[in-house]
Amino acid sequence: MEGWSCVDNNLVGDKAPEMLVPPDMVAPQSKLVYQINKFCTERVQCRMVQLSKTIFEICKIVQDILREVEIQEPRFISSLAEYNGRYEGLEVISPYEFEIVLYLNQMGVFNFVDDGTLPGCAVLKLSDGRKRSMSLWVEFITASGYLSSRKIRSRFQTLVAQACDKSCYRDIVKLMADVSEVKLKIRERYFVQITPAFKCSGIWPRSASHWPLPGIPWPHPNIVAEVKTEGFDLLSKECAALQNKNNAMEGDAWVMNFREAENRLLYGGCRKKCLSILKTLRDRHLDLPGEPITSYHMKTLLLYECEKHPQEHEWDDTCLADRINGILLQLISCLQCRRCPHYFLPSLNLFKGKSPTSMENAAKEIWKLLREMLTNSFAFENL
Repeated sequence: MEGWSCVDNNLVGDKAPEMLVPPDMVAPQSKLVYQINKFCTERVQCRMVQLSKTIFEICKIVQDILREVEIQEPRFISSLAEYNGRYEGLEVISPYEFEIVLYLNQMGVFNFVDDGTLPGCAVLKLSDGRKRSMSLWVEFITASGYLSSRKIRSRFQTLVAQACDKSCYRDIVKLMADVSEVKLKIRERYFVQITPAFKCSGIWPRSASHWPLPGIPWPHPNIVAEVKTEGFDLLSKECAALQNKNNAMEGDAWVMNFREAENRLLYGGCRKKCLSILKTLRDRHLDLPGEPITSYHMKTLLLYECEKHPQEHEWDDTCLADRINGILLQLISCLQCRRCPHYFLPSLNLFKGKSPTSMENAAKEIWKLLREMLTNSFAFENL
């Protein structure tokens, strides 16, 4: 399949020798498990605690602004709420960058159209022209019957600007004016993007219909059915794949997002623990100029690693070091060929827009990190 050249079996696939542990290596293996667990306790937990404090602070501010938005325009109802210690719809991009998804109501009179002409995107088209007046978003519907992502975002941006002026936090919050997205700068330190979205439950995009690949035992069919029923989100934001392309539909297009589906697939074994370690390594050692590597790249390659190692015993704590090494090797390969295919939409390159120089530098930095981890049994003490 096109786009799979960078996430293949050349480095850590089925034909690669398994990293088996001989009897005389049991003690070193135990030490490595101990080192990784210590890293989780000292570094990963520290990152999570600091992030929790930051998230609590920024969400308090954003909730205040969204309350004012809702007073001005009741169609934009805040969906930012805390459930069991986490905020639904909040994604950590980096320790200083966050995205909050604002779920909109009533998509019912629109059909979801995903014909592949807009990579990573889809459009919402009136199912029947006579239903125009029935839509909650009537003034954002184009003459062709499409619900314009850009028009909704523009209106939302105006409302947020007014809300920021009225907010008690106005001295520490600024709406960034040089972007089409709704992006706040808080305390001159944190960047928070607020993205209007629709939740698409019970449907699955045609451009992701190849998933799961036949013949791969992971994920289990029951989980596949669960993921597809849960569905995905459509976000009102700029699509990197459409930049510099004069596509008439660009302003109407909504970006497909599979955040919940991806999170569901990472249940079980040490998968989430693996992701937390990778994110911590990224923040501590790979937060490089040009941001060539994001947490989302780590998450994507972790999902591919799950396919390569489909058995549950391959996700025990004793295998964690092998999984991390495999993912970092794949990341180097992707950086070198400048292509990281999206897990559900492999024709979409997650490195699009990244500078070649920043990717080359990132590959070198990961090699240094990986070499240290492979040659120094105490590497995790110093990472």
